[in-house]
Amino acid sequence: MGRCTDDPEALRRDLVDAGRGPRLILLCGLPGSGKTTLAKRLADETPAVRLCPDEWMADLGVDFFDEQARDRLERRFARHAQELLKLGQSVILEFGFWARSERDEKRLGARALGVPVELHYLTAPIDELHRRLDVRNGEGERGTVPITREMLEEYAALFEAPTSDELRLFDEPPPPRRG
Repeated sequence: MGRCTDDPEALRRDLVDAGRGPRLILLCGLPGSGKTTLAKRLADETPAVRLCPDEWMADLGVDFFDEQARDRLERRFARHAQELLKLGQSVILEFGFWARSERDEKRLGARALGVPVELHYLTAPIDELHRRLDVRNGEGERGTVPITREMLEEYAALFEAPTSDELRLFDEPPPPRRG
């Protein structure tokens, strides 16, 4: 049954309260932790627009390790995510979010719009991450960055894992929809 209203903001709030409105979903973790696999599944289930810098950089022919280009792309994706959320579209940002400041910025930006924010933190031991990356590197799938063990260990030293206090700042995923 449809609903007629002259207050689109009230309708958006009602949808959010019912778990059907837009959501911002952040995927946090080191390379090989399963972010892309989860993002693709969530994009189908939610439904949501999935924004993955690695895939875009590959499609645009940009070097994966060009930090300035990645930075510009992620900033543009963040603005685009805000625009999509305002239009009522859920968004998945598949950036890795290695720093708490990045996670805080995205959470506060979405909350300013009245939009719930989920943080999915994926983790695994370094040996398992390396094993997964070896498999992925061997497959050579387009849009994936080749990562060595040395790089992974360097990244792990830079990574700020979310604390339990930080995780409590985010919203729980809505219950599954029943058909």
